[in-house]
Amino acid sequence: MIIIGEQINATRSDVKPIIENRREDKLIELAQKLAKAGATYIDVNIGTGKGTRNDEVDDMRWAIKTISDKVDIPLCIDSADAAVIEAGLEARENKPAMINSTKAEKKHLECIVPLAGRYNTSLVALAMDESGIPKTPEERVAACRKIADWCAKYDVPMENVFFDPLVLPVVTDRMQCLLTLNTLVMIKKEFAEAKTVIGLSNVSFGLPARAMLNAAFLQMAMYAGLDAAIMDPLNKTLMQAIRTGEALVGKDRHFRKYTRKFR
Repeated sequence: MIIIGEQINATRSDVKPIIENRREDKLIELAQKLAKAGATYIDVNIGTGKGTRNDEVDDMRWAIKTISDKVDIPLCIDSADAAVIEAGLEARENKPAMINSTKAEKKHLECIVPLAGRYNTSLVALAMDESGIPKTPEERVAACRKIADWCAKYDVPMENVFFDPLVLPVVTDRMQCLLTLNTLVMIKKEFAEAKTVIGLSNVSFGLPARAMLNAAFLQMAMYAGLDAAIMDPLNKTLMQAIRTGEALVGKDRHFRKYTRKFR
């Protein structure tokens, strides 16, 4: 399982002042914790909701360079603004990176997909379009198909694409979990070379005992073919769910990882 650590996000109350005050020591400390806990990538979102576009560009460049200098782990550059994403990619200086994200909307496809091709990065592709989040798996896969066409146009190989079937809170609709899982199965069937990813914590928003719900859904998604999750690697319940899930779906030869983890 590819684990994308979600903690470095300026919408979080404990991270926002780190970005605003350029606290290098705190940023590095958090990135090192995520890497040590088992993150494969670290997601970096510096959008504080304040300042100008240029401020965000500068903040992203600072954050990516600060982490890259001290932590040897791929980074996931998270923004809806192509200029902010490109600033992060430039700061990576050709080190492994991921773009989070694009959707099947023309202005996103025109601005973001070419960056993935130019910088040879992975790309998170959301199963949504101009009309928002589709209500059926078929419509979500159609959005993925549109993104795939643009990826072919800009020489982004399918193995670099992480399709996100989208996870909405089950508290808003009890069928959302099954809708996401069915979409995931369809994506894996149609785009065999691509990978899949979900924003795990969305499923339990607004409910108690969130880690337990997240862990249960994570294992269901692993059975459906999930390759990656944007999640909290510092949460032991979730990390245990990954180890047990990998073992039970045949991705842990002789249960070696499982045994090492719990010995």
